[in-house]
Amino acid sequence: MLSLNKPKLDNLANEIWKSAERLRGKFKAYEYQNVILPIIVIRRLECVLIQWRKKMREEVLAKRPELEAKPIELDRLVKKLEITQAHFSNGTDHTLESLAEEDPMLLEDNFRAYLNGFSRNVRDILDHFNYHATVTQLVKNNRLAPILNQYRSLTLGPDQLSNLEMGYIYEELLRRFSEQSGEEAGEHFTPREVIRLMVELLDIPTPTRHTAIYDPACGTGGMLSVAKEHLLDRAQGDAERQQVESYVTLHGQELSPTNYAICRADLLIKEDKEARVFLGNSLIPHNPSGKEPGDQLAGPHDRFDFMLSNPPFGVTWGGKDGYEDEARRYAATRYRAGMPRTNDGALLFLQTMLAKMKPVDAGSGQGGSRIAIIFNGSPLSNGDCGQGESEIRRWILENDWLDAIVMLPDQLFYNTGIYTYVWLLRNEKPESHRGRVMLIDARQQFDKEPKAFGNKRNRIADAHRQWIETRYRDGWAERFEDDDVKLYHTTDFAYHKVGVVFWQTDAEDRPAIVTEPYEKAFTAANMAREQAFYDSALQFAVQARRGDRTVEIRFSLNPDDSFATVWGDAVRKAFAAELAELTKDIAETRERNKATKAFIDGLALQVTWTHRHYVADDEYIPFDPAGEPAEYIPAFLEREIAKPIIRWQDSPQLGYEILPNKYFYRYQPPRPASELLAEFWALEKEAEGMLQRVGGK
Repeated sequence: MLSLNKPKLDNLANEIWKSAERLRGKFKAYEYQNVILPIIVIRRLECVLIQWRKKMREEVLAKRPELEAKPIELDRLVKKLEITQAHFSNGTDHTLESLAEEDPMLLEDNFRAYLNGFSRNVRDILDHFNYHATVTQLVKNNRLAPILNQYRSLTLGPDQLSNLEMGYIYEELLRRFSEQSGEEAGEHFTPREVIRLMVELLDIPTPTRHTAIYDPACGTGGMLSVAKEHLLDRAQGDAERQQVESYVTLHGQELSPTNYAICRADLLIKEDKEARVFLGNSLIPHNPSGKEPGDQLAGPHDRFDFMLSNPPFGVTWGGKDGYEDEARRYAATRYRAGMPRTNDGALLFLQTMLAKMKPVDAGSGQGGSRIAIIFNGSPLSNGDCGQGESEIRRWILENDWLDAIVMLPDQLFYNTGIYTYVWLLRNEKPESHRGRVMLIDARQQFDKEPKAFGNKRNRIADAHRQWIETRYRDGWAERFEDDDVKLYHTTDFAYHKVGVVFWQTDAEDRPAIVTEPYEKAFTAANMAREQAFYDSALQFAVQARRGDRTVEIRFSLNPDDSFATVWGDAVRKAFAAELAELTKDIAETRERNKATKAFIDGLALQVTWTHRHYVADDEYIPFDPAGEPAEYIPAFLEREIAKPIIRWQDSPQLGYEILPNKYFYRYQPPRPASELLAEFWALEKEAEGMLQRVGGK
C-alpha cells in the first residue's frame, strides 16, 4: 500500500490554507470550508479533464493527423468526445486558468457559466456544497478573483496526487477548519494507519465473486477507498487487479453534505461506476418526505460481505435536535435487542451493520459477513443489567458474533486523546473461534509522531500493525502464549445482577437494631413499603402535637397490620377527650369519621422508629455456565457479604460487560520507602543549591 509523504502533503495543505486565511474578515471561520473545499474539488476534476483532453487529442491526431493544421476543428471534436464519452465533462471552453486571465468585469458570469457547464454528476456534487450561494458571497466580498488565482494552476490531478494522498489533504483541511470553528474534527475522518489496520484485520480475500464493502458513516470515503486500494495493491498481476475492479463494489452513507460531496467527487475521479454512496442518516428509516434522508441501503438485498466504520463518538440521537422518534421506528426490527442511551448512538451504528450481514448457508457454510468498527470505551460497559447497552452486548455475545477487540494506543486521533478499540465481529466464525472472544492489548504499539496533528501525537507504524495482525491470526492456537493476548468464552462477560437484603451487624457482630428519626412522610403508602421491606415488627414513638398539647404515642406495626387502623386507634386513644369534644354534635357516622380523619391528618408529628438494620444492595455475580444459579448465588452472597441474608432476587436476564483494562491489569508494587526517601533528599539538596545560587546573585 502506498505510503504517504506527509511533509510534502503538509506543505501542500499549508499552501491551500493560505487561501482560507485570505477570507478572514469577510467570512466567518465556519464558512471557510464552504469556499475552499469545493474549489479544490473543482480544480482536481479540472486536472482530470485536462489530462483526458490531452490524451484524447493525441488519439485523434494519431487517426486524423490533418487536424493538427485545423486547431479549432480539433478542439470541437475533442469537446464533443468529452461530452459523449468521458465519465464527466464540462461543455464550456473555460478553465480556472483562462477565467483568471479574462476581463474581471466578466469573471462572475463566466465562472457561473463554467460551473453550469459541468455534466449532471458534477453539478450534483456542487449542489451538495451549495456552491452557487458561496460564489455570491465571494463576489459580494470581492474574493472571487483572489481565490481563482490561488487555484488556477495548482497541481491536484491524480497523476500528481493519488486518491489516498488527496484524501489526506481533504482531511487535514477538515481538521483545521473544525479547529477554527470549534467543531469536532473526529466526525470527519480516521487516521489512515488505523484504517489500514482495520482492513487487514478483516482479511478481505482477492475476490472471485461479487464482494460488497459498506460503511454506514463513510465521511469523505476514506474507509472504503483504503479497503479497495489495499486489494489493488495486494493483487498479483493485471488479472487479479481486474478481478478487484470487476467484483468489488463500495457502498456507504454520509450525513454531512460537504463530506458526501467530497466522497462523490473522489469516486467520480476513480470512475467507480458501481459505487453506491448516499446522503442521509443510516440510523433511521428513509422517508422521501421526511425532514432528512434516512437509510437508503435498507432493502432485503442490501447485505454486505465486509463492513468497516468509525462512527462519531458520543453522538446524541435524542432530544429536540435529535432523531429519536425516527430511530425508534426500527425498535421492533433492527434495534430489537435494545437501544442505547440517547446521548451515545455508537451501538446503533453497530446494530445497523449487524442487520446488513449476509446469512450463512447452513448446508455449505458459505456466506456470512465480517465487521470492523472503532469505538471509545463507552460501548464496552455502559448500561446496567437489563438496560439498552447491556442488552445489545448480550444479543451480540449470545449469538457469538463478537470475534475480537483490539485495544489501541491513546492519542491516535486528531480531535481526542482517548483510548479507542477496534471491535471485530463475524457471523461465520471458524471452528477455532466459536464461543470465544480474543482481546489484544496493543496500547504500547506506537511511535511518537514527528509533529503533533491536533491531539494526534502517536502513530501505528507497519511493525506495530504486523504485531497486532500476527497475534490476531495466531492467538487462537491452544499453545499460544502472550501476555498481551487473552481468550475468553462469550459467557465470561456475563453476570447476574442480584438484589439482596441483608441484616447488618453491630460491633459485637450481632444482628443490629436501629432507633432513628423517621424522615419520610408518615403515610400509609410509605408504611406499606417499610412493612414489605423489613417484614418484621416496627416500633414507633411519635410526638403528636395539637395546639398547645403534645402527646407521645407508642405503637407496634407488624407486617400484616393495617397502618391506617393501628395508627388511627392509637391517636383516638391518645386524644380521646379532644375527639369527643370535636364530634359530640355530629350525629352521622360518616361525618364523624371524616372529622376524625381531618384531626389525625392535622397533627404535627415528630416520629422516631426502631427496626432491624436491614441493608439493600445490588451484587454483581459472575455467571457460571456449569453451575446452577440457585446454588452458586447464595454461596457467593454468604461468602462475600458475611451477614445474615434476609432475601435475594436475581434479574430476569443476564447482564454483559467487557472490561479490558481489568483483564490486562498488571500489579506494580510500590517503590521501597528507602528509595523514595533517597529521592526526596536528593531533591531537597538540589533545591538548597538553587536557593544558594539565587541568594549569591
